[in-house]
Amino acid sequence: MLKKSLIATSVITVLAGCVSMKDSPQDTVDKLANNLDIKYEVLTNHGANDGLKCQDLGAEWASCNQVKMTLTNDGEAVDSKDWAIYFHSIRLILDVDSDQFKITRITGDLHKLEPTDKFAGFKAGESVDVVFTGEYWQLFETDFFPGAFVAADDATPKQLVSLSNVDMTDFVSGLEGDNLKRTPGDNNVFATAATRFDKNSDVKKEDVSAAIIPAPAYTKVKEGTLDIAGGLKLDTAAFSADQVQALQTRADLLGVNLQGKTPLKVAIAPAEFKGEFAKTGAYTLDIDKDHVEIKAFDEAGAFYAMQSIFALVNLDAPTQLPLLDIKDAPRFDYRGVMVDVARNFHSKDAILATLDQLAAYKMNKLHLHLSDDEGWRLEIPGLPELTDIGSKRCFDLEEKTCLLPQLASGSTTDNFGSGHFSRADYLDILKYAKARNIEVIPEIDMPAHARAAVVSMEARYDRLMAEGKEEAANEYRLMDPQDTSNVTTVQFYDKRSFINPCLDSSSRFVDKVITEVAAMHKEAGIPLTTWHFGGDEAKNIKLGAGFQDITAEEKVGWKGNIDLTVQDKPFAKSPQCQALINSGAVNDFEHIPSHFAEEVSKLVAKHGIPNFQAWEDGLKYSEGPESFATENTRVNFWETLYWGGATNVYQWADKGYQVIASNPDYVYMDFPYEVDAKERGYYWATRATDTRKMFTFAPENMPQNAETSVDRDGNGFAAKGEVEAKPFLGLSAQLWSETVRTDEQYEYMVFPRVLAAAERAWHAASWENEYKAGVEYSQETSLVNKDALLSDWTRFANVMGQRELAKLEKAGIDYRLPVPGAAIVDGKLAMNIQFPGVALQYSTDGENWVTYQDDQRPAVSGDVWIKSISASGDKESRVTLVK
Repeated sequence: MLKKSLIATSVITVLAGCVSMKDSPQDTVDKLANNLDIKYEVLTNHGANDGLKCQDLGAEWASCNQVKMTLTNDGEAVDSKDWAIYFHSIRLILDVDSDQFKITRITGDLHKLEPTDKFAGFKAGESVDVVFTGEYWQLFETDFFPGAFVAADDATPKQLVSLSNVDMTDFVSGLEGDNLKRTPGDNNVFATAATRFDKNSDVKKEDVSAAIIPAPAYTKVKEGTLDIAGGLKLDTAAFSADQVQALQTRADLLGVNLQGKTPLKVAIAPAEFKGEFAKTGAYTLDIDKDHVEIKAFDEAGAFYAMQSIFALVNLDAPTQLPLLDIKDAPRFDYRGVMVDVARNFHSKDAILATLDQLAAYKMNKLHLHLSDDEGWRLEIPGLPELTDIGSKRCFDLEEKTCLLPQLASGSTTDNFGSGHFSRADYLDILKYAKARNIEVIPEIDMPAHARAAVVSMEARYDRLMAEGKEEAANEYRLMDPQDTSNVTTVQFYDKRSFINPCLDSSSRFVDKVITEVAAMHKEAGIPLTTWHFGGDEAKNIKLGAGFQDITAEEKVGWKGNIDLTVQDKPFAKSPQCQALINSGAVNDFEHIPSHFAEEVSKLVAKHGIPNFQAWEDGLKYSEGPESFATENTRVNFWETLYWGGATNVYQWADKGYQVIASNPDYVYMDFPYEVDAKERGYYWATRATDTRKMFTFAPENMPQNAETSVDRDGNGFAAKGEVEAKPFLGLSAQLWSETVRTDEQYEYMVFPRVLAAAERAWHAASWENEYKAGVEYSQETSLVNKDALLSDWTRFANVMGQRELAKLEKAGIDYRLPVPGAAIVDGKLAMNIQFPGVALQYSTDGENWVTYQDDQRPAVSGDVWIKSISASGDKESRVTLVK
């Protein structure tokens, strides 16, 4: 017995030792997080042309790409199969060519890579390739997100170090040659030193000391300058105390003394303004040898006149103002910027800094996109789950404490995907905006793009049901639990992306939110006058024209094959919505979102809010503005011009809607600045929008743009309007935040090109032709005065380079400096820049930099690196190589 006991004890001891040698789940997670390196290489963006079965894989429009993901273990061997890597892909992954790994999509862009039974482990130093096929194409480095993390049961998830706080260049390759093209026939001009040089070559440096942004309607320049070294003595009677403070802040930034000697008289005299100048915001400005005098139509006009004075200030000589007379009034009543703080949160400080700049360039609307699938960003008293859960993203598969990670936000709530404005924050923003003559327009997007709200209200439902409070639990529920609809939204969410419009509880929720937001505006002393409903993209993308049924007898070669019998229209399987349609209140499921908009407009009107605003596709099944209960119904028109928008926009105006030009191919600021894989942004509507393109946008004569720009593939298009229509209400530039994760990235994307949007919103240029129905424009027409356009752009570009970029920098704005153009001409380096006046530098060794002087072009040979430098020398553009 003793021998048997000793043998048994020895065996148990050995077994116990084996168990102790095996990594714990946390050890495995830590090893992989710390040592696993991931790199992506784009193999092809033209899958169908290269023999991939894009159509059979169900790719929309039968278009797919192929990417090689390389996993390299830089640490000890890992044998465990009980782990997963969660990573983000903006493209649906359709197929994985690997027997060791499988990839599944969780929701939205969140994907899960995990070992199969055939996984042989990661040896120390081993690299393993996983080739996968994705839908569409991947053309910019920002198509690939960092922020991947490792997770396992009974372990804390950990971020992959190799994909944390990295430059995209560190883990993306293959974006060169034909892979830069969306299709083999892509005719876009790709940005290089040479193409930039050619593009900039028609702009020369000129004296713009008496020019400002935005340009006034009328300017008369007189001889001489006014010395304000002793300061200006501002007559403050025309301004509120908050406005005086706002003006003082701008003056201090620019080094202008407003408590000095030279009289600065301000008078509100509306009776003196006639015709087109008899409108809010109009002013005259007289700068003479011994005084400055402002006359304004109203308080806003006086404020804008002050901004014109500040616009004339050159930081290199802040004590001199040119003598001139200005007579001015805004082109549009609505001059706006939309900022998406839902996809990724942007801080209150960033918003306040933006308000300062909007005021400086006479913009008057800040449209805050406060909710979407990926986040809810405003505290609503009485509905704590909206921010306790809906404003946070973390790794909680049940989403009881937060939303799942999206857009590279990582596994914890300590990320740019989490955050919200408290009630106090929002009050601060409102008051700050009011002092700068800016209206804040809150948008709560519905019925689509609402997952953050739906998940939050489900958590509220669960909490109150657990407390036995069934009636309270159902009060604000946004999802019909019996709805079994199978839908896929634009950004790959399911039915929980939609507020169900057929529930009484949904209406109660909307009323509650409007009530609380209106109360905040009232407390801030700024009545809520505009409610933005959102309303966009309430559809199942799988029912779009890019797909066909897998059983179709005659298949179209450029459509993806899927089983359409399992696809539903939104709300089609909701008994509540079926009952609504059966009652005759709504014609069909397509009409439900527009019906909901009409119902919400009644709540908006009940609260005394005169303006109801939405993205135009959210109202497309309504008869017209008369279907809505508010005094005015406004639409942000966001169709691309080359897909019919140049015609359709006038149909909306003809129906009587107040149209706000918001076209993605010209005034979306989440798109790349240029066709360069290293720029940030989405590009579904255009491959690039730089400051010059935004400046040349003709917002009232949409067809005209077909003569001065191309479509997303670099090809010309023809456009004409078919109906005469009343003038538009305004223009809005948009910043969506899917790829914009930090405040620094946000400011890079917005500035400086938003100044061009400000120019077009305030000033109608001489080269903009009057819109006439039936007049067609294209690359073949010559209806636009190109000389006048070039002259106007030259003026604007010089003001930017000689004055405004320096002001942005002094204000702490992380704006984008243009990448220079360059060419080797007769063995010598020639350089130029989009904004004349910006300093240029070059290097022949990549380390030592020399300031470039165009009248002393250096002889060079071999590699030459170039960059532009800010006024202070603290900022620089991306460094590029002259080839």
